[in-house]
Amino acid sequence: MNLPPVLARLTGRLGRIVLNRPRAINALNGEMVALMREALDRWENAPGVRAILITGAGERGLCAGGDIRAVHADAVSGGTASLDFWAAEYRLNARIASYPKPIVAWMNGLVMGGGIGIGGHAGVRLVSERSRLAMPEVGIGLHPDVGGSRLLAAAPGLTGLHLALTGGSIGAGDAIYAGLADHYMPTARFPELAAALTDGRVPAFGTPPPPGELAQARGWIDECYAAEEVDEILDRLRAHPDPAARAAAKEIEGKSPTSLAVTLRSVRSAAALPSLEAALDQEFRLSSALLHTHDLAEGIRAQIIDKDRDPRWSPPMADPAFVASCFAPRDRELGLA
Repeated sequence: MNLPPVLARLTGRLGRIVLNRPRAINALNGEMVALMREALDRWENAPGVRAILITGAGERGLCAGGDIRAVHADAVSGGTASLDFWAAEYRLNARIASYPKPIVAWMNGLVMGGGIGIGGHAGVRLVSERSRLAMPEVGIGLHPDVGGSRLLAAAPGLTGLHLALTGGSIGAGDAIYAGLADHYMPTARFPELAAALTDGRVPAFGTPPPPGELAQARGWIDECYAAEEVDEILDRLRAHPDPAARAAAKEIEGKSPTSLAVTLRSVRSAAALPSLEAALDQEFRLSSALLHTHDLAEGIRAQIIDKDRDPRWSPPMADPAFVASCFAPRDRELGLA
């Protein structure tokens, strides 16, 4: 029997949502977004439902992001189906953030891109010793979306810019430090969590997370990422005596120049936006602008389709006029704010 890609069921006083594409690390598609939205709408006013728990099927992670193979097909064909998907996905992100009942996200294993959009806006965000969180969009010619620009803008100092421009993954300790998660819960305690929520209780969270690296790196991160432009950031990173700074430069050098410039402006401007909804509106403009660029199709090809990990970015340097145009109002707006 083929099960749906999202399982939604009541267990006691708990609404359970399970992303159910384990072979794809639960990568999101339009059907999954719709099923999640339906479950949240159904349970919002149900008096017997006290809380929602979101998990991912399988052992590999909560969610590896959106189904970017479908985005690639759109990008190379000139289609617009991705705009419909992003609009529905971003509205779901906002719905999760404003939901009137507690939503607990078990951000176990791999949580990337769209997975951050599901887990990162929940009321209680749990990570484990197996968690690896990332917003790697600059590596495929896109930008941190699903509200990621706002989450990263709120990280301590300029650590959010560091994560956005390198696309690097972080573990539980750094995820909590960066504000992408709230509490650490070892996987062995998950049955205890589920049982407590089923009974209508929220268990105490007191387990300290493993040590991270971002707090100790704040010195060179804040110094280097304070530069105005990507090229200047790279110059500072390359010249810094800390090997971690020079390693960050090498990571950034391999990303799409256009995406880097768009992302730098997006995260900086998100810090001044009044709400998550306003950030999602801006991100929708950016996604719309980048959908049919060379770099999006090429980045997905290199990372996911052919897997040669050798993207040929074009143009080799970001065009300031194009970057500015990405932020301008478009014919189709999300209109959340």
